[in-house]
Amino acid sequence: MIETTQTLPRWSVADVHESFDSRSFVDAMEQVGADSTRLIALFDEHGIRRCQPREVTEADGRAADQVLRVMNETGLRDLGYHEGSDLIVEYRWADSDYARLPALLAELINLKVDVIVTHGTAGGMAAKQATSTIPIVIAVVGDAVASGLVASLARPGGNVTGLTFFQPELNAKRLELLKETVPDLMDVGVLLNPNNQMNEPVLPQVANVAQSLGIRLHQFNAREPREFEAAFTDMKAKQVRAFVVFDDAMLVGNAKAIAALAIQHGLYSCGFLDYAGAGGLMAYGVDFPDMFRRAATYVDKILKGTKPADLPVEQATRFATILNLATAKRIGLTVPPSLLLRADEVIE
Repeated sequence: MIETTQTLPRWSVADVHESFDSRSFVDAMEQVGADSTRLIALFDEHGIRRCQPREVTEADGRAADQVLRVMNETGLRDLGYHEGSDLIVEYRWADSDYARLPALLAELINLKVDVIVTHGTAGGMAAKQATSTIPIVIAVVGDAVASGLVASLARPGGNVTGLTFFQPELNAKRLELLKETVPDLMDVGVLLNPNNQMNEPVLPQVANVAQSLGIRLHQFNAREPREFEAAFTDMKAKQVRAFVVFDDAMLVGNAKAIAALAIQHGLYSCGFLDYAGAGGLMAYGVDFPDMFRRAATYVDKILKGTKPADLPVEQATRFATILNLATAKRIGLTVPPSLLLRADEVIE
């Protein structure tokens, strides 16, 4: 949320840790940070307000730097805003505990922030339910229309706008990549967080793609990290040889643990962009930092007087495929040359 000095605009950054595929942003949002020279308050979704500096850990400072770099230095700063002089940012985050969102948003509303910036379906819906008057910018969300956040992309209506991507297409593409890599795949799993409401419209479409590829699809749930072991045990029991990781903040934040279990069980897998860097076999996803930078233009226009209802929701335009050859070798997989040639990045 943004407010200006004299009356510094306040923008609230609300992070719900939902589907997000940029590790740097997720890390920044899961931790609250500020160093001795920055005016940053703490919030489970983002918000903006002046606060006293505090002692911080190295991780805190790193997290703050990542948020500032993505949203401020490469977004708002390029538009002429400087935190502390032109605006104040109030941070809040829920640490994947969606039940905390209403209270966090109540804090931001009481601060009278000018704009709320959030990401993910849970954060967006919580913000929309909390206020119908404060402008809300959703930096990233899976299918803003299907989730009910906006009426349409061209005419969002109400006080919510921002950027969106379509999870069914992403997960269908991941499924296709696995089939191309291992043509004789018959049983494939989807690892998802059943608490994420965006799975409902995604699953049927992914199931249709699976059927067209001659694949039997199996669903495996994990609401929290301690449920991973049971999910993987279930995969082995069902003789699943590969799985797709759905976009969810909890899963993104635990990408290393999921990748390690996949290697341990000798399973092929494909997920969000950060998944390959965390040790996963393959990744296909949206360039989230690009969307965060673009979200800054919405904040700028709103602070200059444009209503959210008059700002069409933009779609993701940049996607990438990443292959982890080191992981492929560990599980005894030879990646087809055609796929290697098409990859945007190969980790060796």
